[in-house]
Amino acid sequence: MAMMPKRVKWRKSQRGKIRGVASRGNAVTFGEYGLQVLGSGWITARQIEAGRVAATHYLHREGRVYVRVFPNKPVSSKPLETRMGKGKGDPEYWVACVRAGAVLFEIGGVEEGIARSAFMRVAHKMPFRCRFVKRRHGL
Repeated sequence: MAMMPKRVKWRKSQRGKIRGVASRGNAVTFGEYGLQVLGSGWITARQIEAGRVAATHYLHREGRVYVRVFPNKPVSSKPLETRMGKGKGDPEYWVACVRAGAVLFEIGGVEEGIARSAFMRVAHKMPFRCRFVKRRHGL
């Protein structure tokens, strides 16, 4: 089942703009290794779930996978062959707005080589270029 909020204050939202780079959520916090996104935009709940499944499947229940993004923005669309007007369409799917530099996934409890291989599989399912990052213990 794809991720979505249990309840929201407003059922429909506007598209908005994603500007700048991530100042929060841009460091590995929970695990030892992370997958950092290099582009800005929307990641759908299905893409997040596909990445989570790919990582957990590759790890064979070894280590722990942390998902750092949550799809909290509804994207609406109108049915095909519908005339203009008559209001906004119903919510079709949910997305997470991410900025460049945000950490999407983290892995802890495994060696670096295994984490790299798992994140390579996850990166193929993401709509942006991603890179492998390690935890900085000095901070």
